[in-house]
Amino acid sequence: MLQDAIDDLYEEFPYQAEVKYSGKFKPYNANVQLYNKKLTFKLSKSWKNISREIQIGLVQELLLKILKKRLKSKKKQTTNTQLYNFFMQKIHIAIPKTKSDPVLEESFKRVNNEYFLDLIEQPNLKWGNGINKLGSYEFGTDTISISTTLEQHPSLLDYVMYHEMLHKKEKFYTKNGRSYHHTTNFRKKEKQFKDSDILEKELSKLVRKSKTKRFFFRNL
Repeated sequence: MLQDAIDDLYEEFPYQAEVKYSGKFKPYNANVQLYNKKLTFKLSKSWKNISREIQIGLVQELLLKILKKRLKSKKKQTTNTQLYNFFMQKIHIAIPKTKSDPVLEESFKRVNNEYFLDLIEQPNLKWGNGINKLGSYEFGTDTISISTTLEQHPSLLDYVMYHEMLHKKEKFYTKNGRSYHHTTNFRKKEKQFKDSDILEKELSKLVRKSKTKRFFFRNL
């Protein structure tokens, strides 16, 4: 599998390479490390049961990213990378929905009703810690995570929820081994949220205030 992925992209390949499956990753996560001319591909164990062709696409995506400036490839995209990206865009359909929270669920329902005509399937919903990352959407686990910093700010919570739901709806596209999520079209739709400019400013203020507060208590 690994050799086929390499041969499809490169005429010559001056690196050693190996694939390891790890139980430390979240479902369908993966990465690659380069050290002393050796590439180590670490894949979540969930990939073991996925077709060989899609796994080849995953490995090729990682190769194109890490070797972009080091080694010229024969092509920037393959049938396998297309299969892999299609798989990642659709995997949410098969992911079990087991995590939720009453506050997050109400926010999701409000936003879904007002901006998506109730057409977005509810993903896993959970709270996350930290102020640097107010929200995220993981395709591999179909999970929206929202920082607990927003728990007492319903309007800001809904705005961040909308942003993450847009990621679930709009997906992403890839070019030259790089994935693009915040496209021009994405930013245009993000602005369709009511008072988005005002809410962006309020989010910035909240983040600054929270960081200052944490710095103060750490240094007492």
